[in-house]
Amino acid sequence: MVAPLSDTPLSPLRTIAVIGLGTMGTGITEVLAKAGREVIGIDISEAQAARSLAAVEASTARAVQRGRLTEQERAAVLARVHVSTDLRTAADADLVIEVAPESYEIKQQIFRELDGLVRPETILATGTNALSVTRLAADSARPERVLGLHFFNPAPAMKLVEVVSSVLTAPTAVTAVTNLALDLGKEPVAVGDRPGFVADGLLFGYLNQAAAMYEARYASREDIDAAMRLGCGLPMGPLALLDLIGVDTARTVLEAMYAESHDRLHAPAPILKQLSEAGLTGRKSGRGFYTYDAPNSATVVPDALTPLSGDGAAPGRPVRSVGVAGSGTMASGIAEVFAKAGYDVVLAARSEEKAQTAKARIGKSLSRSVDKGRLTAETATRILDRITPAGSYDAFADVDLALEAVAEDLEIKQQLFATLDKVCKPGAVLATTTSSLPVVACARATSRPQDVIGMHFFNPAPAMKLVEVVRTVLTADDVHATVREVCGRIKKHAVDCGDRAGFIVNALLFPYLNNAIKMVQEHYASLDDIDAAMKLGGGYPMGPFELLDVVGLDVSLAIEKVLHLEFRDPGLAPAPLLEHLVAAGCLGRKTGRGFREYARR
Repeated sequence: MVAPLSDTPLSPLRTIAVIGLGTMGTGITEVLAKAGREVIGIDISEAQAARSLAAVEASTARAVQRGRLTEQERAAVLARVHVSTDLRTAADADLVIEVAPESYEIKQQIFRELDGLVRPETILATGTNALSVTRLAADSARPERVLGLHFFNPAPAMKLVEVVSSVLTAPTAVTAVTNLALDLGKEPVAVGDRPGFVADGLLFGYLNQAAAMYEARYASREDIDAAMRLGCGLPMGPLALLDLIGVDTARTVLEAMYAESHDRLHAPAPILKQLSEAGLTGRKSGRGFYTYDAPNSATVVPDALTPLSGDGAAPGRPVRSVGVAGSGTMASGIAEVFAKAGYDVVLAARSEEKAQTAKARIGKSLSRSVDKGRLTAETATRILDRITPAGSYDAFADVDLALEAVAEDLEIKQQLFATLDKVCKPGAVLATTTSSLPVVACARATSRPQDVIGMHFFNPAPAMKLVEVVRTVLTADDVHATVREVCGRIKKHAVDCGDRAGFIVNALLFPYLNNAIKMVQEHYASLDDIDAAMKLGGGYPMGPFELLDVVGLDVSLAIEKVLHLEFRDPGLAPAPLLEHLVAAGCLGRKTGRGFREYARR
């Protein structure tokens, strides 16, 4: 009688079979061989098996050229790789990793055949990111040895590996593959069995919303991608990433997620179906959201949707002087940006003292730049001299652009716009930096709504390159042109969007953050594992809980509420855990406690 796997002592996983030698299978094969494992690569296509072996040979040759491997080490790696088209060659493997196409029928057939081939103690791992590991395990003769081992593409470079247990998986199997992942130099994260697991579960919901935003013609594909790269520090925009992953693959993952969650945010955007069924699956086909110069190329080429240069755009209004209303971090940062670009700036607050304090803050910022060698002391002095503090908005009488950065409260902003309407000269552009309030509501507080527009800067304004330019249905064309021209002069990247809650960045970012909170709330994964998964698997500069604590949980909750009120989607309702933390005064770093605790300064 064979002992159950949970009672079987651990043995090293020395010989590993990889079934499916596409991009992912080839990458996993290379990682395993470099870590000293004997690898049997299996594919039904002899040509694909040969291509996979050639890819490993080419990759290791590049590693030698770059000094990462010696010729001797390369030879040893290649000697450990064997490819085949016969599943029976997996018979002596300690671990089998299948990365076949995302189909229950294909994967179940592989597992059924393996049941009759491999040793009783062999562990069977699926590389799925969309299908149920439990369902695959239940169909196996020994479900306790089946688990998920989800690598990320490209496997040699990406550190994250999700180790996925079903309710049937023996702890010994989990321990064995977790130790293997560590030995491969990876960061294993233990998760339960649900579609998308952690990283893709959060990532694909975000990608889906970006596709829906584009489909609704709210913003161009270029502006959506630029907004998320520059506003959130992501390595790729969502639509470019969908093309890289494969539009058809994204649709499959989302279908699986929606089947479990019934959350409308996971229901695949119709454009994903349209593109998939037309064969426009992204880079691999040469066309998806973007057009590429060849299949499997990363080079984007112009097509009918590529924006034309702005030569034919209406000219803007002349802007020589700028008024910035407010005394906080954002107001002083924006004033610094304009002064650096050569504009005369009036920095006005509710009192002369507050305005002087804001100018002093700019002085300290400029001094830090001098200390770091980014500015000379003379240049910093000239910049600071361009800023005139004022204790009254009457000082805006002659400015060409008045920009408010006061509290995110609609009543306060409307009162300010009513004041600006009285003090600013005819033809002056009036702008709000709101991140969540309706710009048109500010415009209607004036007698000249055609002159009002949104300019949403990101914090810290001197460092962040993005400005969301928000037109209302009443904004004049030359006002829009003026702000676009000004953004160019202050060296910011402007993206156009309409006047709806969240604009581009917050409308895509905060549902993702909310879904991360729900994962913790449901005890699916820990804060640390979710943060690690998104940094290592998604290339995010910060994990969602790190970011929430920096932004402030109260600010995050306010934005979530605005998004929910605007779109009325149940999936956008703020997670109760977020509401509870805010009610308890745990607002993040600024209070010393949010999702995590911080040392008091």
